[in-house]
Amino acid sequence: MMIRWIFLASLLSGPALAQEAMTAAEFEAYTAGKTLFFEADGGKYGVEKYLPNRRVRWSFLDGKQQCKDGFWYEDSGQICFLYEDTTAPQCWSFYAGADGLTAKFENDPDGTVLYELEAAGDEMICLGPDVGV
Repeated sequence: MMIRWIFLASLLSGPALAQEAMTAAEFEAYTAGKTLFFEADGGKYGVEKYLPNRRVRWSFLDGKQQCKDGFWYEDSGQICFLYEDTTAPQCWSFYAGADGLTAKFENDPDGTVLYELEAAGDEMICLGPDVGV
């Protein structure tokens, strides 16, 4: 009987339930030089390009294709982003999984959750705020 309890305890304390957020070094190693697409609530959400020196370029996938430049840094175990048009950082906890990154927004009590999408040949396009006829 004792062996069953030890086995059950090992299952409950395993990485599936106790996964730790990525460190800044792990996040940087994963994202360096990449462009990642994210979804939320089953729909496309945004795309971010990870540039040298922890710089980033972000765009919502809302059809407007307006990009924001910024940078990221680690603060209290979270990955925080500061963009050119904001004064408050947006902090996230990132988790690496078999299907890519999962990100939980830490600034909101409801905590938006993003999931990395396979790019499937998509590329990041930035049109700017005043493009048109």
